[in-house]
Amino acid sequence: MVTNVQQHPYHLVDASPWPMFMGLSSLFLTTGFVLYMHGYNIGGTFALVGLLAVLLTLFLWWRDVVREATFEGKHTSAVQQGLKYGMILFISSEVMFFVAFFWAFFSVSLSPTVEIGCTWPPYNMPVINTWTVPFLNTLILVTSGATLTWSHHAMREGNRKDSILGLVLTIVLAAVFTGFQAMEYIHAPFTMSDGIYGSVFYMATGFHGFHVIIGTLFLTVCLYRHIKYHFTREHHLGFEFAAWYWHFVDVVWLFLFVSIYWWGNS
Repeated sequence: MVTNVQQHPYHLVDASPWPMFMGLSSLFLTTGFVLYMHGYNIGGTFALVGLLAVLLTLFLWWRDVVREATFEGKHTSAVQQGLKYGMILFISSEVMFFVAFFWAFFSVSLSPTVEIGCTWPPYNMPVINTWTVPFLNTLILVTSGATLTWSHHAMREGNRKDSILGLVLTIVLAAVFTGFQAMEYIHAPFTMSDGIYGSVFYMATGFHGFHVIIGTLFLTVCLYRHIKYHFTREHHLGFEFAAWYWHFVDVVWLFLFVSIYWWGNS
């Protein structure tokens, strides 16, 4: 007797156009960027079209995932476990991404060459005061981690009001952090072209800032979904992933503050 009843707990994904669209969009984005960097004006248009296509594809793809998880019940415990492994691997790859920047920083700071005066920071290089905006941003980011943890615990306890409040506070603190980071860049006494110090500083802190923006968007989507009753005490995997990502961003900033802003400026 033929039956359509699924005999396993795993989600066999339906045919989807989004992987193909993402590949084509990424090709447009990278090709346009390369053309633009080589002086071709049409490259800017290609890159913009590619960026908009990437964002649209991401929205539609994640919309399908949310629908499968929230309304179709396809994210069983076995599927959730697999998704957790995937998120752990993704964050692990992000850790190695930042390890490269820290490796570059310590390579040049522990053994400064004669070209930069055999000292770190380089000779005559103005630096940012550790205990001004950098220290304030550290307090803000650590506080945002605490409010997000509060929100998570409130969600697990079924306290919807506190959970939403904690999430809102986290997003506000994230926006304040980004604002202070932008202000620091505007008033910084050096630029990215000011030798190895400027290059390492802006690459490391800049990519961290980019991750903060991505994490803020992640949390904002979670806030919207929380308000729409997509999350329950037992099933809120999207929120958990956002929390993992945000705590990763917190930890990276602590390493940046201690190494680049504090130790590297002393």
